[in-house]
Amino acid sequence: MPGITVPDIVRMKADGRRIVMVTAYDYAFARLADEAGVDVVLVGDSLGMVVQGHSTTLPVTVDQMVYHTTIVRRGVEKALVVGDMPFLSYQANRDDAVWNAGRFLKEAGAAAVKLEGGVAISDTIASMVKADIPVMGHVGLRPQAVHAMGGYKVQGRGLDAQRVLDDALAVEAAGAFSIVLEGVPAELAARITGALKIPTIGIGAGSDCDGQVLVMHDMLGLFDRPSPKFSKRYADLGAATIEAFRRYGDEVRSGKFPGDEHTIA
Repeated sequence: MPGITVPDIVRMKADGRRIVMVTAYDYAFARLADEAGVDVVLVGDSLGMVVQGHSTTLPVTVDQMVYHTTIVRRGVEKALVVGDMPFLSYQANRDDAVWNAGRFLKEAGAAAVKLEGGVAISDTIASMVKADIPVMGHVGLRPQAVHAMGGYKVQGRGLDAQRVLDDALAVEAAGAFSIVLEGVPAELAARITGALKIPTIGIGAGSDCDGQVLVMHDMLGLFDRPSPKFSKRYADLGAATIEAFRRYGDEVRSGKFPGDEHTIA
């Protein structure tokens, strides 16, 4: 079992300890994130964009998410592993939703699942919790609703703030242990954080949330498209990797590699 549990994450809010969450999609980066001491590793359906090269997260399947969650789990010893439920894996009916969510725990070894939505899926969340499946909610900007929202647009401005707050309250009432707030004004995120007993984890939601999450490829400079305004690049591994491949290519073409030290006698 990992060192950090669902109740530990819940207690972090009461203790005033900020929650650190990052995405990971394979064993190698999951191991590095865990070694760095992050609290939560999210196997995000964002892999549809940053790993598979799609323009949205919508094409990702449950089988793909379970597979990636399985290999991430192998790389994690301490952090809480959360599997992201992809589009249409929980919206159609509650029985399918509970079954699909259970696969993340039973087959992949995740400790919890994350799903997008508020009032409309609160009954589904409650059914999962009743089945002893811990749920992390996600309200505000919901990437799986990109077409309904008309793009990746900030949610909760003006009169729309009450809708996002109602969604967050519904997620908590349904039994979720935490909730992601994405793409909402900082003032609204602070209001929601103060209104909820469960932790809020922000992404593009200001500094008053109980924790933060970033997509690994954005923070490490690995994605080939512009990062969102709210993301911060902590390294440029993309440029470093290109340079490493170029040096390797030059050495192969010139005959410098492999040298004697890399040759089996």
